[in-house]
Amino acid sequence: MTYLVLFLVLMLIAAAGSILFLQSPIQGVIVMSVVSLMASILFLLMAAPDVAITEASVGSALTTIVFVIAIRKSSGGIRSGREDGNA
Repeated sequence: MTYLVLFLVLMLIAAAGSILFLQSPIQGVIVMSVVSLMASILFLLMAAPDVAITEASVGSALTTIVFVIAIRKSSGGIRSGREDGNA
């Protein structure tokens, strides 16, 4: 059990650090969602199921949806230019 928690903590730190080196914002949001899911698994292993459920629903699901919508509606969305060809 201790090795599993240590492995998850190290993976959590590595995933959080990898966000700094990603090129597109949508990739950062996806990795952030994975970090949140790993944190909820850690909370579950530490016998805090209520915190794990809250982290999984708010941190992983709701925040990811809001960030993806915001990125798509912003001018710096997934593509660098506009769809009509005018930059």
